[in-house]
Amino acid sequence: MTIHSILKMGEARLLCVARPVQDFDTPELRQLVQDMQDTMRHASGAGLAAPQIGVDLQVVVFGSDSPNPRYPDRPLVPLTVLINPVVTPLGAETALDWEGCLSVPGLRGKVPRWLRIRYTGFDLQGRIIAREAEGFHARVVQHECDHLAGILYPMRMQDFTQFGFTDVLFPGMAQDQDD
Repeated sequence: MTIHSILKMGEARLLCVARPVQDFDTPELRQLVQDMQDTMRHASGAGLAAPQIGVDLQVVVFGSDSPNPRYPDRPLVPLTVLINPVVTPLGAETALDWEGCLSVPGLRGKVPRWLRIRYTGFDLQGRIIAREAEGFHARVVQHECDHLAGILYPMRMQDFTQFGFTDVLFPGMAQDQDD
């Protein structure tokens, strides 16, 4: 089990576009995915993208088998490894909701996201994944896939009066890193 340090906003590597994975089911890719899952669980994150731990590859992990203590009112998102993802909106409807990020610790902001999406990509073995998602599941996928394009959630915000420190915006909320 390897827990990696998570890069924080201001680190130039977070602004780069990640490279597609070429070789699947290799020992190196399996180790990367395991490290990402361990790091995400350790930080109680809803997801993690490879660039957040300094790896320039299009790999994201998200979801959980059990409720996340930081998101007790959110539905479960299936534990997923998604490689070389493509996200397509299913309609023009968007929703505005609070987001945090392990790379932007202690802050939250209201971010517009497509309400319904289709995402495709590959699993660890190179098998095709194609799913439709809505609500929180869709938001998590979009957030993590943005990292692969060098986008952090504050870059998507439209109203910075809805951006601030978690302990100020939500007094009494457990203080931790957000994602």
